Amino acid sequence: METQATPKVRIHESGKEFKILNVTGTKGSAMASHFSTGEAILSVIRGEAVLNLKEKEIHLRAGQLVIIPAEEPHTLAILNEFEANVIMAIDSEIKFLNK
Repeated sequence: METQATPKVRIHESGKEFKILNVTGTKGSAMASHFSTGEAILSVIRGEAVLNLKEKEIHLRAGQLVIIPAEEPHTLAILNEFEANVIMAIDSEIKFLNK
């Protein structure tokens, strides 16, 4: 059985109040439904992806910024080589549904 690749998430930098997560993924990879315990800002560096928030689908491209509300489940599907930074409070956590 073939499994779908998952984008890589790593801490890029941390300060006293905020952290920056770097998200990278290849075409066809996806992040299952998840949420952040605090509000987050997603800044697209390169590539394309689709962010599904509740009933809203956002086509992401380089240079785009999106605020993701706290506690709102969402998914991310990578359309081609993708990289983004996610800025959130140092104590915010990403939690996956169904895990």
